Amino acid sequence: MLGRIHSLESFGTVDGPGIRFVVFLQGCPLRCLYCHNPDTWDPKQSGKYLLSPEELLAEVLRYKSFIAKGGVTVSGGEPLLQPEFLLEFFSLCKESGIHTALDTSGAIASQVVRKVFDSVDLVLLDVKSIDARQHEKLTGARIDNTLQCLHYLEEKNRPTWIRHVIVPGWTDDDQLLKRTADYLAPYRCVEKVELLPYHDMGARKYEQLGMEYRLGNTPPLSRERLENARNIFKNAGLLVS
Repeated sequence: MLGRIHSLESFGTVDGPGIRFVVFLQGCPLRCLYCHNPDTWDPKQSGKYLLSPEELLAEVLRYKSFIAKGGVTVSGGEPLLQPEFLLEFFSLCKESGIHTALDTSGAIASQVVRKVFDSVDLVLLDVKSIDARQHEKLTGARIDNTLQCLHYLEEKNRPTWIRHVIVPGWTDDDQLLKRTADYLAPYRCVEKVELLPYHDMGARKYEQLGMEYRLGNTPPLSRERLENARNIFKNAGLLVS
């Protein structure tokens, strides 16, 4: 079994607790308007690396002393496109005493995906928009699978961090932010919410790839609007970072 891996980051500090080794897998079914890694989309591309779970673990273990208080995070693209690889890799990490996290949009809901959730220590679940129509316009996909995944994580009480990008003209709307916060607040599995400000740093990559960046006229989120969103989520009783 070989994993199609887009890239590796040996000292990640924003993808879970502590210093982490971050694995970005190739392939994604979503087409988020603000995606800054469109080169990860095509699942048919092999990626920069083709590694077995054992080979990937060997690479991780080179940095074990640095990530001892952190761990490994697998991101993408959408890592759940390669669930069998994840199952094997997370199992090996557990045997080596390494904390594991999965960064996913929840775009795929299946029996094997549930097994992946059962095998990982922490899920970073990206909720693009709680509004079904906006979600589809923003990502090209329905929100149903994401919510199914969240329901399963709640059912199994799996530690979950929610990630939500605040995009001017889209998710940066007080009513929608409150609706999102109110939806998430009852979930016991949600340990905290990470509110991420939209930026346009990925626009240049689209130009390099000869692709249109459809949010080209969207300004970065201001500090004031980010703080406004943080207050809305805090007022709903959620821990925010």
